[in-house]
Amino acid sequence: MAANRSVLTGAFDVLAGVTITVGAIAIVSLVGVLAWQVIGRYLLNDSPSWTEPVALTLMSISALFGAAIAVRAESHFSFPTLVESSPPALKAALRSLARLIAVIFGAALAWFGFFLMIDSWDTPMAGAPAPEGLTYAGLAFGGALIGLFALERLLTGAPAKPAHEGT
Repeated sequence: MAANRSVLTGAFDVLAGVTITVGAIAIVSLVGVLAWQVIGRYLLNDSPSWTEPVALTLMSISALFGAAIAVRAESHFSFPTLVESSPPALKAALRSLARLIAVIFGAALAWFGFFLMIDSWDTPMAGAPAPEGLTYAGLAFGGALIGLFALERLLTGAPAKPAHEGT
């Protein structure tokens, strides 16, 4: 059982690393796109039309991928005030309930995000040479990651404390 948990945690560690990398690339790209928008508007007097929809897509990806990592670390969707103020006998059940709520919420985000993405894929994005469905990629994939990381916590329990927090 411990070996299975180790393999599962290792796979989720890799997925978390990819999620952090994609989220970081999205936020750095967002800064670049917004900088170009300011340069185009105020220095060149020719505001590029593609920057706003691309910036919104990148913001969605970075925000939801970051939320997924926070769910994995149990610093988001963990209802800490309720859990920590409860009697010890109730804490484990409330932690499990919070994880289950996050699984359901992540699954709903993914389901509706993928629906919106597929439904609007054939529509061109206003101002950018890309499909409108791409706008919903952050919602779809971020929701799936939130659900997966919450499911990991439901199955494996609390994350290990970082070394700087001690025991």
